[in-house]
Amino acid sequence: MHNSNIFRHLKGNLNEIPREIIKTIRVLLLSSILLIPSIAESQNQVPAPPPPPPPPASVHLNRADSLLQTGCIKPAIAEYKKMYPESRNDRNFIYNFACALSLAGQADSSLRYLYLAVKLEPSVAILTDPDLLLVRESAGWEDFENELISSISRKTGNSIMDIAYAKSLWRLLCLDQSDFYETGIAVRNLGPDSPVVTALRRLQTMINEENLAELQLLLESKGWPKKSLVGSEAAGAAFFVLQHSNAEAQEKYIKMFESACRENEGSWQQYALMFDRMRMNQNLPQRFGTHHYLDPEKGRTNELYPLEDETRVDEWRKEIGLEPLQDYLKRANIKYEPTKQIPG
Repeated sequence: MHNSNIFRHLKGNLNEIPREIIKTIRVLLLSSILLIPSIAESQNQVPAPPPPPPPPASVHLNRADSLLQTGCIKPAIAEYKKMYPESRNDRNFIYNFACALSLAGQADSSLRYLYLAVKLEPSVAILTDPDLLLVRESAGWEDFENELISSISRKTGNSIMDIAYAKSLWRLLCLDQSDFYETGIAVRNLGPDSPVVTALRRLQTMINEENLAELQLLLESKGWPKKSLVGSEAAGAAFFVLQHSNAEAQEKYIKMFESACRENEGSWQQYALMFDRMRMNQNLPQRFGTHHYLDPEKGRTNELYPLEDETRVDEWRKEIGLEPLQDYLKRANIKYEPTKQIPG
């Protein structure tokens, strides 16, 4: 399913976390730590990896959410309908119900419950949710999207300055995250080496290529998206699409990204992730230490990918506001033993 404050809540009940926030967490994790078996075959195309396994048994899910998690969409909808009278004021329940209806192809019904969810609590993350791809293609989406944007602006007092650019970026981020739900079900039921999983990864690779082509047109005409103009979620779409692209595209736009960060219009953490992924795609050592091995044939998956200069890595990380490498590695459970004595 779908920054520091979010991760703090993961130890609690999953039902207390909005579904769209869980998906954001999943995407952040996928950006740097999950396996991508086909990287060894091609450094120019990085297919989207499958999502992590479902939550541990100790985390409580209601029956409807459990059915949805395992891909049993029609039984999940039937369960949501039975539970609805007692959960009509539960925003997360209503939102999950809307997602299930969208996945089942019931766009109009999904929109009806999305309006109810937004009335209880508007969230821009709805606009990037891949479960709602079908609803996005429906006749009622534009009106819903505009109303949601207005609700968020009233709630936060911060209006989106470039709405057209933001809409394009939200859509790209939604497409970038697509296929994770379906691939996760296939991985859990058929195994990561299943031809079904391979086909889904190839499909995501094609989607990634289309996303990159569209993003490049936007970047050439509009420049790197600024948080002050499109909001942080939309601005992050450029990072995610490029992170799932290739070294040539990453190298072409890394300076544009860096300039935005220096103007406080981008995320230095995302910049570090993209810079290191670019170096990995070029078969070069990473600079900031944000990645461990993605190719199990080259190194253990919990082992840090080689560093450009381990004596300077903390200096480089500090320059862009990142914590010391050892602190990051300890939290991420990544193994690393310096080969040289690091000063300090």
